[in-house]
Amino acid sequence: MDTTQRTEQQRSADRRRRELLEAADRVVLRDGPQASMNAIAAEAGITKPILYRHFGDKSGLYAALAKRHTDALLNSLRAALDAPADRRERVEATLDTYLAAIEARPQVYRFLMHPADGSTGADQGFDVGKHSAPLLRRMGEELAQVIEDRLDLGPNSQQLARVWGHGIVGMMHAAGDWWLGERPCSRDELVKSLADLLWGRLAAAGDKVGSPGF
Repeated sequence: MDTTQRTEQQRSADRRRRELLEAADRVVLRDGPQASMNAIAAEAGITKPILYRHFGDKSGLYAALAKRHTDALLNSLRAALDAPADRRERVEATLDTYLAAIEARPQVYRFLMHPADGSTGADQGFDVGKHSAPLLRRMGEELAQVIEDRLDLGPNSQQLARVWGHGIVGMMHAAGDWWLGERPCSRDELVKSLADLLWGRLAAAGDKVGSPGF
């Protein structure tokens, strides 16, 4: 097989994988944590063994969906952090971007972060607890790198940046999860309250020389 044929086969496989993930997304938007492999295969117009062939197993499909949504969220968060605004406005915009994302697609969020109740008949094997922690860890490391690159935190800056990065992500996740379930206040009120909580040390830290600022 020549290089052109291999490239075309890879493009075809990538295209088919995207189509299957889009079918899975439609089922997740409809069923949330109860999304099953049978329903996803039916939505895609294929049999379950073919779905397994593309993703290995249920965990493989979950991981692919998680990466798809985490990549999109991280791109949105980076855009908020890079917006031409003062630091307080960027902090609020970043918090709001996260909350807006989980508010806009609550079923996707619940699928990614909350296991289905086995009594409902949903497929077993989407080990959400196994995968959700790495998603949050990845977001924490990304934010930590931004903080380290942009803020002058003095001695031991790398460690402090990681503490802040993971702490902020943990706060966003826990507060957002509670808010999405109970809706005790508006999104804007939650954003401002969380920004107030963060603001003391963030306001005092200087921008790192040569960085775009935080």
